[in-house]
This record gives sequence, structure tokens and C-alpha cells, in this order.
Amino acid sequence: MTPLSPRIATLPKAELHIHLEGSVRPEIVRTLAARHGVTVSAEEVAQRYAYPNFLEFLQSFKWVTSFLREPADYALIAADLGKQLLQQNVVYAEVTISIGVMLLRNQNVEANFAALSQAAAAISQRGLRMNWIFDAVRQFGAASALEVVNSAKRCHHKSIVAFGIGGDELSIPTEDFRSVYAAAANIGLHRLIHAGEIGGPEKIREAIELLGVERIGHGIAAIHDPALMDLLADRRIPLEICPSSNICTGALARQLNRPIAKIADHPLPQLLRHGVPVALSTDDPSMFHTTLADEYQNAAAMGLTDAELTSIAQTSFDHAFGAPPK
Repeated sequence: MTPLSPRIATLPKAELHIHLEGSVRPEIVRTLAARHGVTVSAEEVAQRYAYPNFLEFLQSFKWVTSFLREPADYALIAADLGKQLLQQNVVYAEVTISIGVMLLRNQNVEANFAALSQAAAAISQRGLRMNWIFDAVRQFGAASALEVVNSAKRCHHKSIVAFGIGGDELSIPTEDFRSVYAAAANIGLHRLIHAGEIGGPEKIREAIELLGVERIGHGIAAIHDPALMDLLADRRIPLEICPSSNICTGALARQLNRPIAKIADHPLPQLLRHGVPVALSTDDPSMFHTTLADEYQNAAAMGLTDAELTSIAQTSFDHAFGAPPK
């Protein structure tokens, strides 16, 4: 990858699109499995951390989360994520937690969140502030998504800054979630959603017009609709762009209608130069074998200048839902 200039490498950075469960490193997976009496080989984890398409990635994500069973497990992975981010000069992160999966497994969300909060408090002493996004799984349906909003209300903590929906964006119509997003807004949560990752630009437009979202996870399908790019630019609705993720899941290849896609094919420069706000992110860094530092290197390899990379770093702070450190 193209080496970063010292100026970009040392910039304080914010990470706005990172899934806690997707940050679990292979060695931590094996530790978690052993805690629960399951022996997992390094080879099996390596196989699970390789995906030919998006749906197989979701299956691997499901497998990893199967070893998250009690508050101590969540505390462990939060502490490890904090360590990873601090090594990359990340000073602020909005971390997505799959509350929908916790509820599916009948876990105590409040107890898990208390453990996460305690881990985050310890991390903050080292210079990284972590806030949380409560995430629902789209294919679980609107009723389950509303339970995620209700969980946020019960936890009632200032570090819970937003509600979002991930998962298979082609599974359930956007319209079905209107009341869920209204409920999230009513309790003061910011709103975001994964859209335009494997779906078309209409998924992004629906999210804006029907759900009132303030940020879009991925959104690479916007390149197919210049009027939509204008809308994103005019309304200053940022896309959380995750290049390595888009390669690993096959999402970019799907958008470009090609059998494979490479980093050089990524539309990040096109989106940025159209005026669309961009926050560079990792999505599921351990599962996609990347770091935020790597993603800045990927962006440099696409031909972005230091000025453009600096702008992206600032955009991530400007569009944070919580108040980042000064």
C-alpha cells in the first residue's frame, strides 16, 4: 500500500463505523470459545474469517457472536478493541453493538452494557473516548428492531448516541421501519442505517426520505445516481465508507457488476470529489483484516491527496453524534 505521509499518519482520528463484534481478533475468539468449553483451532478461525460473498460474511459474524454469552465476554472484547484503536491514534469512536443479536439469544442487555461501559471508562483514561450505537438486524423485522430501541431507553446512558440497522438490506422494505425510527428519535437517539452496500441507490434515498437518517453506512451505490449524490452533498449527509469491507464481502464487485473488484476500483474519490461528506471507517476490522490506518493507506492508494485525507479525518469528527474530545 502507498505509505502515508507522517502528517496523515499522526493525525488524531475518529472511527464512526465499527462493529464491536467484528473487531474480535482470532486469538480472542479462541479465548472466548475456550471459556465456554469449545475448542476452536486457529485454522478453523482463519476459514471463518474468509468470505466469498456478503451472506457468508453474515454467517461468520453469527458464528463469532455465538461465543459472546455473558457480560465478561463483552468487557473483554471492548477492552481489546480499545487497545487496537489506541495503537492507531484513534481518539474517538462510535462503536456499534449488535443488540438485536443479544436479544435473540435472550441475554441481559443491561448487564452486558454495564460491562461495556465499565471497560470504556477504563479506556477513556488512556485517551480514547467510546460512545455506542445500538444496532438492530434488518432481517429480524420491525418488532425486533423496536425492542432494540426499548433496550436503549432502559439502559438510559449518555454514551448511547444512536440507533441503527444493519444486516441484509434486501430482506425487508425500508417502509416497515418508519415507526421504529420515529421511536428512536423520540428518545433522543440519532439515526443511521446500512444502505447502498449491496442494495441500489433507492435504498439510500428511502433511508433519508422515510427514516430521516443522519448518516449512511457504506452507501457506495450512490455512484449510480448523480441526483442522489447531489442530495447527499447538499444536505451534508455523510457516507461511512469502508473500502476493505466492500472488497471482502463482494459488495463493490456487485455494485460494479464485475466478478471481482480491487481497491483501485473503489468509488471513494468520485464520491468525495462530488462533494459528498465521507467518513473513512473499518466496519469489521478483524474480520476484514484491516485497521483504520490501513484504510487511510487504501485511500491514498486511490490517489487522494494529503489535503483530501485531512478533510476526511476532519469530517469524521464533524459528523460524530457524540461530542468528540477537543
